[in-house]
Amino acid sequence: MRNLVCLAAPEKRSGYLKEAADAQGIEICQDEDLISITLPGLLPKRKQHVNAAFLHEPLNYALQNYLTVHSLPLYRECVVCFSQIYDRNGPFDRVRDYDNLEFKQLLDTIATYIMVDDSGLYCDSYHTTELGDTDHTVIYVMGKSRFPQWLKGRKNEIETISEIS
Repeated sequence: MRNLVCLAAPEKRSGYLKEAADAQGIEICQDEDLISITLPGLLPKRKQHVNAAFLHEPLNYALQNYLTVHSLPLYRECVVCFSQIYDRNGPFDRVRDYDNLEFKQLLDTIATYIMVDDSGLYCDSYHTTELGDTDHTVIYVMGKSRFPQWLKGRKNEIETISEIS
């Protein structure tokens, strides 16, 4: 249904994408050379053959909109961290393998705005599973030199699945 709305009313597409980005609660935050993008819910499985346009098109709109007010760095070399955050009160059997999730289209959308290139020569990726109050996904983008310090600080402040006894 989400995809039909865009296809059925292309002249109202930007209005729909604004509403979709707002309804989904996409948040973009920036702290020096660290960018975080929060998406509602968990990323869908690749094998479900679901068109992920309902995620990457509102994200594309949100990034365009963000750039009308803020500037974003253009990374030549960076690390992208995908954090799948699961509600700590939910069943843990729903935790998915990283290679089964829809990361590629989101990375391509983000790369358009802040990366020289998203190939392995310039962009490293890191995936993590965390526990939180709600299911959601946070994508962090930072310069490669910042990553070790960020990771060390992050490990001290998050609750992970591996901490469950």
